[in-house]
Amino acid sequence: MANRGPSYGMSREVQEKIDQKYDQELEARLVDWIVAQCGGGLERPEPGKQNFQSWLIDGTILCRLINSLYPSGMEPIKKIPETKMAFKQMEKISQFLEAVEAYGVVRGDIFQTVDLWEGKDMAAVQRTLMALGSEALTKDDGHYHGNKDWFRRKSKGHRREFSEEQLRQGRTLIGMQMGSHRGASQAGMTGYGTPRQIMRYESPRRNGDRSPS
Repeated sequence: MANRGPSYGMSREVQEKIDQKYDQELEARLVDWIVAQCGGGLERPEPGKQNFQSWLIDGTILCRLINSLYPSGMEPIKKIPETKMAFKQMEKISQFLEAVEAYGVVRGDIFQTVDLWEGKDMAAVQRTLMALGSEALTKDDGHYHGNKDWFRRKSKGHRREFSEEQLRQGRTLIGMQMGSHRGASQAGMTGYGTPRQIMRYESPRRNGDRSPS
């Protein structure tokens, strides 16, 4: 796990507020899902935020998680090297984040690499994993594993389906409406934005003229 120096002053207060957002119960649910989703005898971490961070920090489990949501042979992350090199581990986290966005999680719900690597915002890590689980449940493509009550299914926009007969009747109605206006003419109408021409009438009484009596 990456070691961070002590926080002082305002930064320490901010970090304490961030830490308060971390949900211990949510942690247990996410661990249950990741173990069920990844399978393969994945070991569970001990409870606690730091243990949860240590479990995910090298990026391997995260990469396995996103790959498990795709059919075999179509996994977005082709190689998941086991390495203790820091930059390689951070690279795996970045690959996971890119794959998560491509999967459909909105960018605003995706944590930054330092949030996990330095433990700056583990609540953001939880938020991303919850959004990923919700997206996987909503897709309902057979690749989600686990209790369906762990996540909220996203609502989908109501889409109306029309039969071919209904579409044909609609086209007929539109054609009839257009036909009823074929005899109409726009002659004499002023186009939109075109200034109207005003004809001035000169009275014969102007300039001293009088009409004959």
